[in-house]
Amino acid sequence: MDFASIVNTVRNRFGKEGFIPLHAPYFGGNEKEYLIECIDSTFVSSVGPFVDRFEKDMCEITGSKFAIAAVNGTAALHMALIIAGVEQNDEVISQALTFVATANAISYIGALPVFLDVDKDTLGLSPNAVLHFLKNETHQNEKNECINSKTGNRIKACVPMHTFGFPMRINELLEICNQYNIVLVEDAAESLGSYVGEKHTGTIGHIAAFSFNGNKTVTSGGGGAIITNNEEWAKRAKYLTTTAKVPHAWDFFHDEIGYNYRMPNINAALACAQLEILPKILENKRETANSYLQELPKVGIHVVAEREGTKANYWLNTIVLDSKDERDAFLKFSNEQGVMTRPIWTLMNRLPAFKDCQTDSLENSIWLEDRVVNLPSSVVK
Repeated sequence: MDFASIVNTVRNRFGKEGFIPLHAPYFGGNEKEYLIECIDSTFVSSVGPFVDRFEKDMCEITGSKFAIAAVNGTAALHMALIIAGVEQNDEVISQALTFVATANAISYIGALPVFLDVDKDTLGLSPNAVLHFLKNETHQNEKNECINSKTGNRIKACVPMHTFGFPMRINELLEICNQYNIVLVEDAAESLGSYVGEKHTGTIGHIAAFSFNGNKTVTSGGGGAIITNNEEWAKRAKYLTTTAKVPHAWDFFHDEIGYNYRMPNINAALACAQLEILPKILENKRETANSYLQELPKVGIHVVAEREGTKANYWLNTIVLDSKDERDAFLKFSNEQGVMTRPIWTLMNRLPAFKDCQTDSLENSIWLEDRVVNLPSSVVK
């Protein structure tokens, strides 16, 4: 494998000299102006006009009826699962090939992940794998709930991930989840600006979570968002994320356990400025993706691309090498050359906290774990 050609392709896009990070934040709009405005207002915590504006902007961008700001993507997913009705000892179907936050959020409730396989082309949860599991490993009880026949636990929700911003087969999965009375919670953390047909990711399932971490397409430093079209769910999400405080002019009364999960106004100020330039960011990142898709296949490299009928944000550009040995050799070579590259995550069922979770064969997940590498994907200034 000609590793030097891959590195040269990266440097042709990002610069011949110096260190090239995997995904640096890009600040090219009103970020400083809005931050100063926020500081001058003294509203820097979880109440302020930028939080409200951020929620409105997220509704406009995604086409969702409701958006609730959260302190980070993991908190947003945790809250989405609670709103979906997941309880202690419930089971939640997800994918082993994901960032650990997906599994952590499930575990915060005391629920149990069930890790199923992904599709090779999307890197996301496979509807066929989910359907096979549900047909062969579950039954419905008298309440029409889906029950894991092996454990006796209720399967309440399913959490697919739009990995690296590539939309998974969400419409097919939604049909299956509806058939089995399972709530579909989209982990859209990485997919702001990605679409399935005309629908933004996160708006096809019943509820979704986004991340605005420092390495995401759009960042607020730390931040997240919950989106849903269910008004009652939206009201409850906002209530629980503000410590379940009963509204009152001065009294502090909380009528159930709540969470201090609201995004601070100072983070929302940064997010609002970033959302203003989202189209510019997406266009720039698509140019990077196109350069990889055009050049790397010439040297025998498979580059992951958006499926027909979908539009990816190309948050992290992704290549698939021929073996684990080749992957490791390329990671060593590229990083020694000052080009930051990273493998995909360790499968969740290999981590100590999740080693006892139920899985299927994870054939595709294991294959991808050994071969996937992310290339630099920052906005080119």
